[in-house]
Amino acid sequence: MRHGVVIPTADERETVELVRLAESAGWDAAFSWETVWGHDPWVALGAAALVTERIRLGTLLTPAARHRPWDLASTVASVDRLSAGRVVLGVGLGALHGNWLAFEPDEGRAVRARRLDEVLAVYAGLMAGGPFTYAGEFFTVGEVTELVPAPPVQRPHPPVWCVGALVPGAARQRSLERAARWQGVFPAVTGTAGSSGLTLETLAEVVARLRDLRAAAALPWEGYDVVVEADSYGGFGTVTGASEPWEKAGATWWVESWWDLVDRPDATAELRRRIGSGPRR
Repeated sequence: MRHGVVIPTADERETVELVRLAESAGWDAAFSWETVWGHDPWVALGAAALVTERIRLGTLLTPAARHRPWDLASTVASVDRLSAGRVVLGVGLGALHGNWLAFEPDEGRAVRARRLDEVLAVYAGLMAGGPFTYAGEFFTVGEVTELVPAPPVQRPHPPVWCVGALVPGAARQRSLERAARWQGVFPAVTGTAGSSGLTLETLAEVVARLRDLRAAAALPWEGYDVVVEADSYGGFGTVTGASEPWEKAGATWWVESWWDLVDRPDATAELRRRIGSGPRR
């Protein structure tokens, strides 16, 4: 089990400082997050890449459906090169909020899901090198013959972790099918209260379904990441307490997500304290 931490509230310089602190305190990964109008997490992660050596860097998460895939691929590859291959891209449909809807209308979950699949297909195709062309519902890509960038350090591309939601009683598990095609999953259960709806039992069911999906697609299970977003301090969501039982149920990452700190006046100081204390193994 590896341990990561989300930095839920910090400006760009504070983010860099906190990522450096996380590395020195023994965390395995540090994550930022995306909004529409606000700080750019990839700029901050790129800066953090230059002052760290070991810790992995990523987003939890990027609403990839609202990105142009070539822009997203360029950004992630740039940070991957800056970090010498320590980037992970966390993606999902994203949670609609006022900062988003002030600029972009809600196209509906079905449209966002189809766009997300196309964004990831183009992301992977461009990263893998040419010749690459694509013709989809939303995006068309011609072969790039000029100003071709260097490849990312991680081949064929920096890993993609997808939100994968178990829909109880559904014949198709489309969100899990998407997650199974990539390199990791943020498991969740729909129709339940809390941050993800996960229990140890539902996590085990998600893992079993993903194993079957990857086997059917002739994809290996070894190296696939199951990422539990949690709060061992008990302030956010339903996944709390010790990480060991979740590891036994199939999780490979425990990512502390202290979203309840956002509105606290001492948020930055408390983040420093918790991050500096290291993972609660």
